Amino acid sequence: MWGRKKKGYDGYGYGGFAPYVPVAERRAKAAKAMAARAKKGLAVEPVAVTGRGRSIATTFWGKAWCAAIESQATLANRLDRGKTYVRNGSVAHLAITAGEITAVVSGSELYDVRITVTPLDGARWKRLRDACAGEVRSSLDLLAGRLGDAAMQVLTRAGDGMLPLAGELSMRCSCPDGAWMCKHLAAVLYGVGARLDARPELLFTLRKVPMEELISDAGHVLAKGSLTGGALDVAELGDLFGIELSEEVPTVAPEREATKREATKREATKREATKREAAGAIANAKSGDELMTADLRARGYTSAQIKQLVADGAIEKTGYGWYRVV
Repeated sequence: MWGRKKKGYDGYGYGGFAPYVPVAERRAKAAKAMAARAKKGLAVEPVAVTGRGRSIATTFWGKAWCAAIESQATLANRLDRGKTYVRNGSVAHLAITAGEITAVVSGSELYDVRITVTPLDGARWKRLRDACAGEVRSSLDLLAGRLGDAAMQVLTRAGDGMLPLAGELSMRCSCPDGAWMCKHLAAVLYGVGARLDARPELLFTLRKVPMEELISDAGHVLAKGSLTGGALDVAELGDLFGIELSEEVPTVAPEREATKREATKREATKREATKREAAGAIANAKSGDELMTADLRARGYTSAQIKQLVADGAIEKTGYGWYRVV
């Protein structure tokens, strides 16, 4: 009875719920509908879950978000069905902006979700900055979750850190489910965790606080350290450029530097000698003489040899078909 579609309340079956639609069919309809919204200007951002097993998120901030919502009883009792929805690709769009999460979830039809999040108040943000002073070395460390235990505990404590409590969320879904939190809202909450895997900086955008303020003191410390030979951490440089760097910084002995300078000087002398030799090979020509291609050919030079003379620095091209002896 619950799954049959009848005329009456909202056009759905008893209780106002739509009939069951297979996942594949839902996704196909959702893709078509979202394509239409994209044509109207919506920057569609679907959620793709890459975590294995029961994990929705795989990185520090994504896991911290999911753990925070699961730790709250008022949220936890409605989350399970949301996991299924976000895993099977039903969150067709999710955008995080300052103080707001907007999403589109594919169910029996497309449902629009809007969640507003209370911004961090000034006093709480100041406590977080004070607690993290000197603990966060760089934005790379912060976004990757490479934090000291003290900073980690402060920043990830639900309701007292960056992660919101249920009372700081105002949620609305266009579906007919009258529950405070439907499965579509639950899917979006988990979708935020998956999105933070790829873009952890969005958590700071959502809570309307500047991430840079957590690392400003650390940046000052690093700047002072550079005066005494300090530098960016090798691991940070590796992360930034996507390469592995050795922790050991090679040093060059003074005698090796001298040898290198001598070798450079010899190479320059050799290049000059090569130029003079090449120029001297041009019969009846001296430095500064202007020659045409025909003149060089008359002296027996092929096109390839003329190019080599230019490469060797014996002559330089001054115009179409004209050269000057160096």
